[in-house]
Amino acid sequence: MRIVRALLLACLSWVNCVLAAEVGVTDNSILIGMTAPFSGPNGAYGLDMKMVINAYFRQINDAGGIYGRRLELRALDDGYETDRAVANTRALINQEKVFALLASYGSSPTTAAMNEVFGVAKVPLIGAISGAESIRQLPRDNPKNRYMFNVRASYANETEAIVNQLVSLGFNNIAVLYQNDGFGKSGLDGVVTALRKHNQAPVAVATVERNSAEVSQAVQTIAQANPQAVIMVTLYKPTAAFVRAMRKIGQKPQFMTLSPVGADLLVQELGDEARGIGISQVMPYPWNDTTPLVREYQKLLGQHGKFSYYGVEAYAMAKVLVDAMRKTGKDLSREKLLNSLESMQNHDLGGYRVSYSANDRFGSRFVDLTVIGNSGRVLR
Repeated sequence: MRIVRALLLACLSWVNCVLAAEVGVTDNSILIGMTAPFSGPNGAYGLDMKMVINAYFRQINDAGGIYGRRLELRALDDGYETDRAVANTRALINQEKVFALLASYGSSPTTAAMNEVFGVAKVPLIGAISGAESIRQLPRDNPKNRYMFNVRASYANETEAIVNQLVSLGFNNIAVLYQNDGFGKSGLDGVVTALRKHNQAPVAVATVERNSAEVSQAVQTIAQANPQAVIMVTLYKPTAAFVRAMRKIGQKPQFMTLSPVGADLLVQELGDEARGIGISQVMPYPWNDTTPLVREYQKLLGQHGKFSYYGVEAYAMAKVLVDAMRKTGKDLSREKLLNSLESMQNHDLGGYRVSYSANDRFGSRFVDLTVIGNSGRVLR
């Protein structure tokens, strides 16, 4: 009888343990999901991020993991298309059974995924290549936003820094080229708001479609205004096409663009024609080692690694997640992870800080202005 009772108790204990286990977490592993473009015009962005995250996860695993659990990344290609990003997020949560999400890409894809999938399922996402206000709402205003933890500054922060710099140099004839999606519209709103503070407005506004480099109409519209400067809220291929086309017709304004453009990819696309383009950045400069975060990132990739702003950002995102899981402890659950993240106020990642609270998901407001110099070097 005692043996039977002991077996029954052991069985019930095992069943309770199984029922209590958090999705995506076993005794030996933690499964993390990611959706980003790994193909198409913007595939280089996502591939860079995935490479860095996998390298960091290997480093953590080689050192014993998170309380003995190995980190595993399940990454799906969305081609920078909103519908695919939403479908991938749903698959990662419902089929792949990931514990949390990491490093999303794009304003429209991330906003839709938050409102339709991971915010509904109460699965946290740490980090997105997006400065859109739609994923920075206060959780009290949009409960789904409780599950979105931004690691970078907003487009409003970036555009304000750009506009303030241009106005301080005497520019009062500023045009805007924007991508026709959540990213571009959020950036346009930021420029308009920043210019209004200086009693200015864009002298011309033109658009280019997502995943397109067809800029002929945009060039015609903006060239008619003969602007002193053009702020481009676009990714590297349409940015390069626009700059080339403008210069070809003799238009030589000061070109400025935002961090998602990817400085190294823009240089790769434009070559020497990239010289003089200004870019706002939301991460520390990746080509020197004065910042501890960057030193760690460079060491991770090794002396032959190809350093980039996207790489540093992916590393920062992954580090926020790892730090929060370590803070949570061995008894890991999504709700406990959320509480750990919300208690990370002024958290130092190594010379770069993020801050969250129960009603704050901004993460960072750090913005740096750079310019592309000779031989494609990014200069501060």
